[in-house]
Amino acid sequence: MVHSHSRRTFLTLTGALAAVPLLGAPGAAAAAPGLDDPAKKEIAMKLVSSAENSTLDWKSQYRYIEDIGDGRGYTAGIIGFCSGTGDMLDLVQLYADRAPGNVLARYLPALRAVDGTDSHAGLDPDYPRDWRRAAQDPVFRQAQNDERDRVYFNPAVRQGKADGLRVLGQFCYYDAIVMHGDGTDPTSFRNIRGRALNRARPPARGGDETTYLHAFLDARVWAMRQEEAHSDTSRVDTAQRVFLRNGNLDLTPPLDWQVYGDSYHIG
Repeated sequence: MVHSHSRRTFLTLTGALAAVPLLGAPGAAAAAPGLDDPAKKEIAMKLVSSAENSTLDWKSQYRYIEDIGDGRGYTAGIIGFCSGTGDMLDLVQLYADRAPGNVLARYLPALRAVDGTDSHAGLDPDYPRDWRRAAQDPVFRQAQNDERDRVYFNPAVRQGKADGLRVLGQFCYYDAIVMHGDGTDPTSFRNIRGRALNRARPPARGGDETTYLHAFLDARVWAMRQEEAHSDTSRVDTAQRVFLRNGNLDLTPPLDWQVYGDSYHIG
């Protein structure tokens, strides 16, 4: 299985985007369905899964877990929660709050200890097995959904709408925050967006949406190339950029794209 090595720097993510000033009227781009429309959100999940796990069947990824050698410890679940970046700790804590005594709860001290490192101390050998067991529990699957939305999906859609972007632009934001997180480092989502704003105005500031999105994707590719495991930028070049060149700003099916040379289709 090809995996994109979902890479995130240490996440300072609780309400991270709340610090970003919202642009334009609160109802910007509210007329058309946003990425949070259920049908569009399902498309977003499939697009990310094609890049993260080489499949459109994103719901098969709740049980996924491996160390992909990227310095972030274990990567797992539907969005690549990492033991070294804090978001896995937050997820397992939420699961423990909702289902006390669950199979992962005993790993909380170890997850706190390895946060910020690639260490497996206190996790091996049974943590991957227990993660897969937990993934059979609907409570754990819902916790993954909720943390994905709280930390990544909702902030990306909120900022996209504030910038006056339609569904594709909101997705470009979401895919970037999934891979790069929203910390303060130069390759984080907020700084990718900042680079784009230095080159083009978003619709909420009177700019052309297509021009702005090309600037954002240029900044995203730059950020990906700062890290060896991201040197393949096909999730931008032969996916998001294809939709943009086709003028499909609302991600209206049918959609055809490629990631890592594999072809995908949503009818």
